[in-house]
Amino acid sequence: MDTASVGDDSASTKVADKADIGLVSAISVGVGGMIGAGIFSILGVVASISGSALPISFALGGVVAILAAYNYVQLGKAFPSVGGAVTFLVKGFGSGITAGTLNVFQYFAYIIAIALYATGFAAYADTFIDLPPKVWAVAVVVAFTLVNFLGGRIMGRAESVIVIIKVAILVVFVVAAFVALNSIGEQRLSPSHWSSPLSTVVGAGVVFVGYEGFGLITNASANMKRPTWELPRAIYISVAIVIVIYIAVAVGVVANVPLDQLKGLGDSALAVAAKPSLGQVGFTLIAIAALLSTASAVNATLFGSANVAYQIGKNGSLPAAFTRKLWGRDVEGLFITAALVLVFVLVFPLSAVASMGSAGFLIVYAAVGVGHLRIRSQTGAKAWPIIASVLTCIALFAVLFAHMVRTAPASAVALAVTLVLSLVIEVVYRKRSGRTFHRVLDAYGKGPAMGPERL
Repeated sequence: MDTASVGDDSASTKVADKADIGLVSAISVGVGGMIGAGIFSILGVVASISGSALPISFALGGVVAILAAYNYVQLGKAFPSVGGAVTFLVKGFGSGITAGTLNVFQYFAYIIAIALYATGFAAYADTFIDLPPKVWAVAVVVAFTLVNFLGGRIMGRAESVIVIIKVAILVVFVVAAFVALNSIGEQRLSPSHWSSPLSTVVGAGVVFVGYEGFGLITNASANMKRPTWELPRAIYISVAIVIVIYIAVAVGVVANVPLDQLKGLGDSALAVAAKPSLGQVGFTLIAIAALLSTASAVNATLFGSANVAYQIGKNGSLPAAFTRKLWGRDVEGLFITAALVLVFVLVFPLSAVASMGSAGFLIVYAAVGVGHLRIRSQTGAKAWPIIASVLTCIALFAVLFAHMVRTAPASAVALAVTLVLSLVIEVVYRKRSGRTFHRVLDAYGKGPAMGPERL
């Protein structure tokens, strides 16, 4: 297959005529996807590693995210599609085993991310109704699988409202934390109390899963009226908003929580951190925001990952079951995705899932950068931001993976096995089925479009 055929102008224009996604909707998708993971699901995990250097970890993760965003902006403008990174990897590496393996691995990375969101939901739901966390996690995955199967229009339309609510609650927390800031809080923020540089970088590695949600915006680029204008603004604005919120919240947490307690905040960390400045009301508000946020992230990413699987299946790298219709709809891949998510939910704890998710996406984003370097003449992008993105992603992955080997070897093994399994699936399935890559554009208009009714 000639990879230049991927991103055909006539086909992309045809899809873009739908003009379902505007700038505000796209920003809402990006902010909603990122905040759902970063603050509510992994703050306690990062705090246990970075300690009082928590804001620095979020800032470092944000720098890596901005660099990675450059790749997605340039590639998204050149090749607008519902496939997003699936298309980018095929464009960058061609139709061979490499692109197929990376796309299968990317699909697994999304599954791990959903498991992270579901586990985060369980941690906060348990503060209201005492049930085993695994029960809550399974319940939210099953519930939103049903929502996506029946048609998530109502939930999708509520996404922007949910984003506004959770951002507003976080702003309330930040304002209260800064109003309550005193000399003791300022002392906690002092560099003299920061963790070691290595721990801070490891924390930044874990944080990255809280930023990867901006990639969902590129899946909507084919449904934008003016993707070359709307896509870069949507990605950069959403990442900038989230960086500011993350750092402000992290500063508020460090200022409000004694240093000896910071590393033991637990799974519902942000709600616990809200108590000193906002009391029980603050705890409840944050817990409600967390439930809304993680639930909407499960919903959006479950749909998005099923869409990724659909694209990969259409390209010949996953079995045809991922594109098969049930009751006239493309939902069999949705059920397969949900089943795989439940495996990760039941097997791994929150901290392990968070590290695996970040490490997985660091590999994918580094690979997108390498592929971009191969086709830079087609996008007109500058070389130095791409190279910087690849190097920072690889560096964060190396540090994070080494930390996983030391502290959670089972997670490190599971991640390595997932990568190898992706290669095996690609090689064996191609050999046994005889399927090869179709043009990514074959899927345009046939897969579930990332329209506002689903986001």
